[in-house]
Amino acid sequence: MTQNLMCERHLELVISTLVLGEHEGGFLKPSTLSAVSAASSFGKDNSISILLGGSGSDLKKAALHAASTHPVISQVLVADANILMHPLAEPWADLVHLLQKKGAYSYIISASSSFGKNVLPRAAAILDVSPITDVIEISEPYLFVRPIYAGNALCTVRYTGLDPCMVTIRSTSFPPSSIPTAVESSAAPISQVDLSTFNKETGGKSRWLKLTSQETDRPDLGNARIIVTGGRGLKSAENFKLLDKLAEKLGAAVGATRAAVDANFVPNDLQVGQTGKIVAPELYMAFGVSGAIQHLAGMRDSKVIVAVNKDPDAPIFQVADYGLVADLFEVIPELIEKLPEKK
Repeated sequence: MTQNLMCERHLELVISTLVLGEHEGGFLKPSTLSAVSAASSFGKDNSISILLGGSGSDLKKAALHAASTHPVISQVLVADANILMHPLAEPWADLVHLLQKKGAYSYIISASSSFGKNVLPRAAAILDVSPITDVIEISEPYLFVRPIYAGNALCTVRYTGLDPCMVTIRSTSFPPSSIPTAVESSAAPISQVDLSTFNKETGGKSRWLKLTSQETDRPDLGNARIIVTGGRGLKSAENFKLLDKLAEKLGAAVGATRAAVDANFVPNDLQVGQTGKIVAPELYMAFGVSGAIQHLAGMRDSKVIVAVNKDPDAPIFQVADYGLVADLFEVIPELIEKLPEKK
């Protein structure tokens, strides 16, 4: 009875949502568009504001992009401060706390990216609410579905706490294309956040050092249509270059299992799985991947899964749409030879 009354109390209020936005190169990241898609599930009368932080021309371009991207966005909030250029939990959590005191949002939502996982739990602790993480379905305004036990079971959670309800979502479960579109829509207003009471010099217990990333023309792993992944079966970092050649032919991103990352075959930003990136490409090709439960949790939602492994009992074959029991060192060179060059 208490839960029902609490839920009814929530629904009587005007619904408003704050989306924690990520941007790069003057554009919103696809994961943020997925968060907007999820936010649109909270109700037709939901007022959705998107928060962007940072400084410089990229921030201004990203704000313009956000304002005109989707008609469901009611307002773009811009927090212009150098300390917000990097995804540090302390200043961003303080910013979320400041905005919640001013805006009294019903929901605060972000993607389950490294940014969202870093910022939202800390902000929830400051606001003294319990966050609901890794949501894959919004059944009702305060009823969520999330995976547990590495995706082998689904848990339905009803939020009965005080506002705001804070949520992180799996971007693969909320494609941006599901956002309702309008026949004609004008750009959302862009507002500057008043940071006069915000401590822009907050140091906290962490500080930004540097960003190290691989220079590549291949698609981003989290948003690629095609992914080729290698496991411990590739045996060495040198052999992983075979996957690079295949990826170039297919226009694909390269992924790896945790075992391959731990063996220093590839950097950890290529890891797919429960403790890596969650992906759902149109085509997922796994070479030398045994199919550990932690890895399957990160790619089981792929549209088509192709597995190549010389062990016929490898667990990966249980989730694969197409399986080939063969030596990957024979299969990959043959694929590279027979596939046409990507135009």
